Amino acid sequence: MSSIGFRALFGIMRVPFLVLTPACVLLGVASAVWMGARLNYTHLLLIFIGALSAHASVNALSEYSDYRSGLDLNTERTPFSGGSGTLPLFPEKAGVTLMTGWACLLLTVVIGAYFISAVGTALIPLGVIGLVIILAYTNHITRNPILCLIAPGLGFGPCMVMGTAYVLCGSYSWTAFFSSLIPFFLVSNLLLLNQFPDVGPDRSIGRNHIPIRKGRQFAAVLYDILLAGVYASILIGFLAGAIPAAGLIGLGTAVIAIPAARGIARHHDDIPNLVPYMAKNVLITIATPMLLAAGMLWSAAN
Repeated sequence: MSSIGFRALFGIMRVPFLVLTPACVLLGVASAVWMGARLNYTHLLLIFIGALSAHASVNALSEYSDYRSGLDLNTERTPFSGGSGTLPLFPEKAGVTLMTGWACLLLTVVIGAYFISAVGTALIPLGVIGLVIILAYTNHITRNPILCLIAPGLGFGPCMVMGTAYVLCGSYSWTAFFSSLIPFFLVSNLLLLNQFPDVGPDRSIGRNHIPIRKGRQFAAVLYDILLAGVYASILIGFLAGAIPAAGLIGLGTAVIAIPAARGIARHHDDIPNLVPYMAKNVLITIATPMLLAAGMLWSAAN
């Protein structure tokens, strides 16, 4: 493959954003280990591949849809929003982008079908929810403010974290549930904040997310509420006995989250000055589940 081919593939899969997947899978693994699961490393590898291919699939399908709708040509990109800009540079790769999205989705479905057969049919509801999110997100879910808000969190939270823990444990647990709430709130917030720069272009193609429907100021308040949900979930999970004391290390990202929330409230309509806080939000989104997972793994080992 040529250097241009690698560059295009790197862009259409939005590879830099795929780092979120290992963080969420790790949290599911940690939940299972703390509950006493003995790791099946073949299953662990398949979980990682399936989760990564699911994330790459929705990214590639979004890249294709955004290009075909004309959105890519009207968006002012930031490092965290507006897509990769790959297809406007390499329009001949549109077909490859679509095929990549479908190929990654097929791989995810095959791995999911294997786990349903090997571990249990109770995995089906999470699998169906994840599949619907991938297929419907860009062209349908983004037309509904509530669905657009919660769908990303459902995909990376309950579907990925609880799904991982179920495969490794063979059952659902309150530990996996409370753990899954952390990515649910964080990733919903991630997509919510990343919609701030795209209000005008998104509105022009019929999208209807919270910053469009209610305005950025309202969305900034909602961001604070969802952020509070992250830390409340950790505390409630600990008080309920579902999260070990060491898992409270996940609260440590509050030292970044509080000033980030203040900055977002202050600069919600000033996109250039908002970008540094979008960067802080990415750090919070990745670091919080990883810290919680580290605390759980440490507790399991001791």
